Amino acid sequence: MTAEVTRANRLTPDQLAAVLALAHAAEESDGSPPLSEQTLLRLRHAGSAGTAGSDGVHLLVNDGRDGYGHVASDGAAELVIAPARRGHGLGRALVDAALAVSGGTLEVWSHGDHPAAAALARALGFERTRVLRRMRRSLAEPLPAAEVPDGVVVRAFVPGRDDEPWLRLNARAFASHPEQGRLTLDDLHLRMAEPWFDPAGFLLAERAGQLIGFHWTKIHEDGLGEVYVLGIDPDAQGMRLARPLVVAGLSWLGSVGVDTVMLYVDESNPRAVALYEKLGFTPWTSDVTYRRTASAAAGAA
Repeated sequence: MTAEVTRANRLTPDQLAAVLALAHAAEESDGSPPLSEQTLLRLRHAGSAGTAGSDGVHLLVNDGRDGYGHVASDGAAELVIAPARRGHGLGRALVDAALAVSGGTLEVWSHGDHPAAAALARALGFERTRVLRRMRRSLAEPLPAAEVPDGVVVRAFVPGRDDEPWLRLNARAFASHPEQGRLTLDDLHLRMAEPWFDPAGFLLAERAGQLIGFHWTKIHEDGLGEVYVLGIDPDAQGMRLARPLVVAGLSWLGSVGVDTVMLYVDESNPRAVALYEKLGFTPWTSDVTYRRTASAAAGAA
């Protein structure tokens, strides 16, 4: 029996509750969140001042209780199936619906790089295109020494004063990054409104009154720390600022009781991977993307 997938530009309160419950159940079952932080933030804050909902199309199976898909305006998609409803064709039905929404060219995230997602991707002619590694480190191991360069001051983020200067620095540091570089002031404020946000753990590197780098840390509900975002201004790349900024953030996390820290790093950035490996981070899991173009879809038809 073919699953019926319905489309919506905005979720009702009941649908939203069902989707969030579905995402939680999938994370409990799989060990990885099935939806990105950006999608979850937009879902939870849809309709609040300064947000634009989830910025995409929602795909629902049984009003979000059995399956959910989100296709963003840039064509990136995330899909999740209720653990008890897997193996019944719902994943394929959601992919077909997402392809219809996107016009045939689609990039789908598989958070946790699950074998079932890989098998479905192969069957439908998707190619593996990107690997986002998750790495972690115990803070029980001593941190290496790392001196901040002369003339550089590391201080905490000041809400209201540093918002727009940081946003400009972030855009410069991640000009070629497909997600981070597009963050808006609204996106920043959504994160600042989250319970985990602590400006004391949002470290800025400043030289002669100008921001040149930052290490934004995060502490999850379960106490796991995160190297949330590390960014360096392109003009400061030769200052060897990344290592001391990472160590400063890890030191702060340790000072507030965190014992394990994780991070995400793109496999296509070997310099960043090497930096984290030298600082004691080891592989954990991965998130991957699978892509199919409209031309490939036509050839497979």
